Amino acid sequence: MLFLLRMLAMGVHFILAGILGLLIGICRPFNPDNSRLCARLYSIPAQRMLRWKLTTDVQPLLDHQRSCVIVANHQSNYDLYVLGRVVPKRTVTIGKKSLKWVPFFGQLFWLAGNVLLDRGNAIQAKKAMLTTTDTLRHKDTSIWVFVEGTRNLGKGLLPFKKGAFQMAIAAGVPIIPVCASTYVKHMQLNRWDSGEIMIRSLPAIPTKGLTQEDLPQLIETCRNQMQQCIEAMDKQLSGT
Repeated sequence: MLFLLRMLAMGVHFILAGILGLLIGICRPFNPDNSRLCARLYSIPAQRMLRWKLTTDVQPLLDHQRSCVIVANHQSNYDLYVLGRVVPKRTVTIGKKSLKWVPFFGQLFWLAGNVLLDRGNAIQAKKAMLTTTDTLRHKDTSIWVFVEGTRNLGKGLLPFKKGAFQMAIAAGVPIIPVCASTYVKHMQLNRWDSGEIMIRSLPAIPTKGLTQEDLPQLIETCRNQMQQCIEAMDKQLSGT
């Protein structure tokens, strides 16, 4: 019963947050800070409705004062509500082009200045990547990327896509990994307190001076750091 009530409340919340976010986007279209404000519109009420305990340790992310590529693990659609609390100022996201068909949210996503990427069209995808690289270089805006490219459903990190790292090297900006503990398998929405989640950001990984030849090592370094961080948070939450 509690689960059904929560899902009903979350459905209403999703629509209302989308409408409010859309109004923000219409009033200040393509402002790079729209994403942060809208992410909080979704995440803060959701955290109270779902009653999970969220612990954040993201000082390296908040302290960073210039453009960067933020890479995060992607577990489920709940990531919007989990990670929305830690989106920093002037940060936009790369998402699938199909998102634009989601009522309210898709239009909001576009008006917030986020990048809609058609992975099935190589020419358009490359053009979007070049535009995003220019944004990193010249517009004091950071890019948030779910680096696995799809949801891992709590089964461990999937192989990382190259795009985020190619952009970081091309723009000469650092990479900041953001990790969420493996919450999908432990979240119990039929209980009053539905679980505990940890989010941690890691120190920036510099890319200055790197070339595309350094790409495999850069990806491996980032993935290893994130894997170790997620495992450490999972152990801490399990008490082992």
